[in-house]
Amino acid sequence: MSALPKTSYYTPQEYLRLEREANYKSEYFKGEIFAMAGASFNHNIINENCSILIGSYLKKKPCQSFSRDMKLHIPENSLYTYPDLMVVCGDKQFLDSNRDVIMNPVVIIEILSKTTEAYDRGEKFALYRSIPTLREYVMISSTSVRAEVMRKESELGLWFLASEADSLEGSISIKNIELELSLADIYEETEDLS
Repeated sequence: MSALPKTSYYTPQEYLRLEREANYKSEYFKGEIFAMAGASFNHNIINENCSILIGSYLKKKPCQSFSRDMKLHIPENSLYTYPDLMVVCGDKQFLDSNRDVIMNPVVIIEILSKTTEAYDRGEKFALYRSIPTLREYVMISSTSVRAEVMRKESELGLWFLASEADSLEGSISIKNIELELSLADIYEETEDLS
């Protein structure tokens, strides 16, 4: 994250007002606003592939996917962010009547880049773990063929590596929506992966 220049602390209400009028996306955390960088070619292809695969799979099921333009808010730690993809099952909980901020994802998918990988694996995942409804966190590399699924063990609340793959012949399992995703499908049409 890189903070925007500011003269004072921003309230969540100020952030939402600015964000809803902005031509670019920003995250909010503890009074600071952070501009989000654009995504690479592979990041966009992977995101589109996942959106199509998961969105199609969820048709006529009690879950719905939301792609990178839907905000997520975590009241427990103040974060407002834009996950690459979220899945909500059952009733959707929105922050307010604008219906542009989700509060109750069951699955979050982030596509990792060289500049975001450490944050997505570390601090951001720690912030995501504050979401009471979250059961799975999927991380997909945009620089190499690799995907991992972290899953919350429901009784103890502990997170563990539940599924991983690092070849186009492999797949990952997103248990909470009963979906097996092939890495060949996730990475279709990407270029120059290591």
